[in-house]
Amino acid sequence: MDFTLSAIDITIILVSLLLVVGVGLWASRKQGRTARDYFLASGRLPWWIIGAAFVSTSVSSEQIVGTIGQAYQHGMGIANWEWWLLPVYSVLIIIFIPVYLRNKISTVPELLSRRFNSACGDIYSYIMLFAYIFVFLVPVLYGGSLTFASLTGWNFYYILWGMIALVAAYTVKGGLMSVVWTDALQCLMLIGGGLLLFLVSLHQVPGGWDAMVAANPERFHLYCAPDHEVAPFLGVLAGTIGLFVFYSAANQVMVQRVLGARSRWDGIMGIIFAGFINFVRPLVTCFLGFIVYHWIHEMHQAEPLETVDQAFAFSLRYLAPEWGLRGVVLAGFIAAVMSTVSALANSTATIFSLDVYKKLIRPDASERAVVSVGRAASLSSLLIAGIVAPQVERFGGIFMYFQQGITFIATPIITVILAGIFSRRVNASGALAGLIAGIITTVVLLALLIAGVEMPMHWLYVGFFQQLFVLAVIVVASLMTPAPATEVAEPFLWRPALLTEHVRLEAPRPWYARALLWYALFAAIWFYLYWKFW
Repeated sequence: MDFTLSAIDITIILVSLLLVVGVGLWASRKQGRTARDYFLASGRLPWWIIGAAFVSTSVSSEQIVGTIGQAYQHGMGIANWEWWLLPVYSVLIIIFIPVYLRNKISTVPELLSRRFNSACGDIYSYIMLFAYIFVFLVPVLYGGSLTFASLTGWNFYYILWGMIALVAAYTVKGGLMSVVWTDALQCLMLIGGGLLLFLVSLHQVPGGWDAMVAANPERFHLYCAPDHEVAPFLGVLAGTIGLFVFYSAANQVMVQRVLGARSRWDGIMGIIFAGFINFVRPLVTCFLGFIVYHWIHEMHQAEPLETVDQAFAFSLRYLAPEWGLRGVVLAGFIAAVMSTVSALANSTATIFSLDVYKKLIRPDASERAVVSVGRAASLSSLLIAGIVAPQVERFGGIFMYFQQGITFIATPIITVILAGIFSRRVNASGALAGLIAGIITTVVLLALLIAGVEMPMHWLYVGFFQQLFVLAVIVVASLMTPAPATEVAEPFLWRPALLTEHVRLEAPRPWYARALLWYALFAAIWFYLYWKFW
């Protein structure tokens, strides 16, 4: 479902891409020469950069196309993927940020190595290095390039390698500082363009939002039955402490922005700011599907879509006027792809340099050598992913299975980390046993998926029961072996005093800048939305 881009559309896209690269190169000049400068931006990131980058990194091309399509088919229950913020962000704000920043953690494998042993950190490193390149980076590059090519008619390979070249231009040179500054700009492009398309499209529906609700009130509820095929609300609850918390709180790609915060207050406020931005994100990544559904099935302006993934392209072709809006939206779309790609490349470089090269290959490496290896790793990850990406067309099923499989390996990792944060008694033996049990169950589940065996329940429920099993393994193995030394476990144990520690250690702030005030406002809006659309 392609369409013609006007000269102004093309100009907007090209200028936007050049602006992103220009900002990335400008930001690279602000970077120092140490490993901490390159990988953590010297711990100088302000709250607003952290929040915008956190949002931008979490949105990819498949999510935009897929979520709009699922909303077209299933209704508002899909918005739980976007709005289930308060429980997840609360865990990150209350538990993880104080532990991370108090211990000056640089990577998630470092946390596992220091709390348990190097084997636990190594398992995370190797799994996530493979996953970031082959399970996440490859499909993002392929899906983003293919979608953009199908929408515009441009050559797939030109788009793929052009995007890699643009991302490499600032990511390899500037490290995290360049990545987060471009992320912030890309967040503005994505949200701005998406909101504009949503509002213009909604204006073309007689009666607007109220008319859509009146026509199909059953489609405008966040709650979905426990047996819902896509978004069962009970499944969302079951996945909260597993997959969802892992993605936001223990995924190096996401938490690296927080680890570079200039203060604990900035880290907390950055996540709260991300929460406020995410309140409007469904208008960009979800609610457009409601308009397309109403336009087709209630207004009868077009034939039903052949596949639900055509909903995004349909909106651009039939609902976007020809005064440059298509260019604005596509610039935001390609910005989402580039943001995810640059974040994955940067986090791959961080883990490889600090947790593989510096730890295992050359412990005495200088700061300059570690940064050079990081740049080489960042570029290599992009090149490898670019070479492999076209193969998704031939082996798409395998990539799909690995993407499903990585969701299951996330569950044991977050279970081990939480057990280590909340229990002094959990030791390295228990953590290692839990990770191994998680790997074994993941391999079994992946084998069943590849063999075509249908799961008896939604995958979120499967992950929940896997989490309970892994937790039992951790507890039994820890009780059967000696307790860890106090000096090993104590620094990483969470306690309520950590919540106010930054207030005592940092300069006092005026009442309107207090994190608790903004967190309370964030929570109030979240509860209102779930009450309004329940």
